[in-house]
Amino acid sequence: MKRGELYRVRRPPGDPKPARVFVIVSRQSLIDSNFSAVMCAPVFSRRHGLPSEVAVGEVEGLKHASAVLCDGLMSIEKARLTDFVGELSPAKLRELDRALAAALSLRS
Repeated sequence: MKRGELYRVRRPPGDPKPARVFVIVSRQSLIDSNFSAVMCAPVFSRRHGLPSEVAVGEVEGLKHASAVLCDGLMSIEKARLTDFVGELSPAKLRELDRALAAALSLRS
């Protein structure tokens, strides 16, 4: 398991959909630790053109064009991240960093 990987989560907490894809955004040292959960950003099929979004699609293992929404961060137990979908390229990871900085109002 590593930062930038996409996983389909069945019955995500607080989500009306039966399954949703999430991208792991936690730092690698936390992912590798004994902590039971990691921070993830949800993937939605609609884009809104926000600076806190990252465009993703078939290249990342999805069926259609979508967006990672960094405004919707949530903690998900590692045990629930079992249905691997794909991963972000190094260029998309840099976009993710910028989107997270925008979502959290951090200087990049």
